[in-house]
Amino acid sequence: MPNGKASQRADGANGDNLRMSIVYLVRHAQASFGAENYDALSELGVRQSRWLGEYFAARGLRFARAMSGTMVRQRETARTILDAMGAADAVLELHEGLNEYPGEALYAAHTGRQPLAHQVSDARDYWRTFRLAMQAWSQDRLAGVPESWFDFGARVRDALREAVRDAAREDAVLVVSSGGAIGRALADLTGAPASTAIELNLQCRNTGFTELIGGGASLRLLSFNNVPHLDCAERRASITFA
Repeated sequence: MPNGKASQRADGANGDNLRMSIVYLVRHAQASFGAENYDALSELGVRQSRWLGEYFAARGLRFARAMSGTMVRQRETARTILDAMGAADAVLELHEGLNEYPGEALYAAHTGRQPLAHQVSDARDYWRTFRLAMQAWSQDRLAGVPESWFDFGARVRDALREAVRDAAREDAVLVVSSGGAIGRALADLTGAPASTAIELNLQCRNTGFTELIGGGASLRLLSFNNVPHLDCAERRASITFA
């Protein structure tokens, strides 16, 4: 597991082994699905964030830069991770490009009704409908939404470029975002279609971290959706997706 000084083989004509920066791209902890205010961490979400911070600290990680979206669940996750690492005084930079897509607007445009997640009685039906809304959005078949699929991808890419701007070799960078933004970023990085971005979004686990290798102006995928801080018998029930 990388410890902020991971050595990776760089792509290039000479094949030299170079030390590269690593971006730890974290999905926010469990939010409050089913509550009137979704954009706040649940009690479990706070614990997930703390456990991840303790995991990073135990491996000697120190982040040269920390960034999150501006949503409450993203900021709370990042701040709790840093606090658990003993880095309470670390600067947390905020970037709106890491925010999630406008989910309620997509759902409403697709169904003609507001989702009102705190009144959802059938979660499977809700997510099945939401998947269809995402597919329609990615194909430019939804009218009146505040952001296009293209613009969503562009702002996520801009935010990640900003996160690694001026990053030195061997730097570790913490970035906290949301499942949709992470799925879109990874699909773009690997040249995958929109359908893959949607599937990756729905598979992202709370506080699951994805590792990206940074070098020059490029990012490459190293690993996806890791939850070693939850992968033990007493915490396995704490693995969540909402």
